[in-house]
Amino acid sequence: MIETLISFILATSVLAVSPGPDNIFVLTQSIVNGRKYGLATVFGLMTGCIIHTTLVAFGVSTIIKENENLFLIIKILGASYLLYLAYRVYKSDSEILISTENVTQKSTFQLFKTGFLMNVLNPKVTIFFLAFFPQFLFSSEMSTILQFYILGFHFILVSFIVFGSIAVLAGKVSIYLKEHKKTGLYLKWAQIIVFVAISVLILI
Repeated sequence: MIETLISFILATSVLAVSPGPDNIFVLTQSIVNGRKYGLATVFGLMTGCIIHTTLVAFGVSTIIKENENLFLIIKILGASYLLYLAYRVYKSDSEILISTENVTQKSTFQLFKTGFLMNVLNPKVTIFFLAFFPQFLFSSEMSTILQFYILGFHFILVSFIVFGSIAVLAGKVSIYLKEHKKTGLYLKWAQIIVFVAISVLILI
């Protein structure tokens, strides 16, 4: 159980640190408007994760109860999706582009709402949770719904720490990324390794 959760936390940490639309959005809002506004965005994004966790928890738990073979198919499809994501990352540009042009001033509530809607209305997040979370179920005795919520809590906690740090240290993060051009390349390969490793563990 502990080993599985540690693996999940490590994988989540790598994925949270890796540049993506969400953390780049947090970074730009923090640089332009200040850390308070970046943190408001983070709170919105993390609240959206609760919705996705709930959808996956109840949906997959129902499938497990009704048909374990179908759950196996979901895990295989999840592994395939993670391999697809690894391929997408491999084909993507490793350069981290930070543009603060046309970043409009919004209130903290507006940014909270924007972060929430960005997350909860993105079907790719649900698909990712569906592919990622079932691979880390850690107990045959505990309720699967409870396990999903435990994983969701750890995912949100780790992501909040990483995204919150980006918001608070936006200026320093921006300077570091500009001075260390290869950071994007390292994070790109770390992300690929995580996706491929989880997929291989599922399929072997």
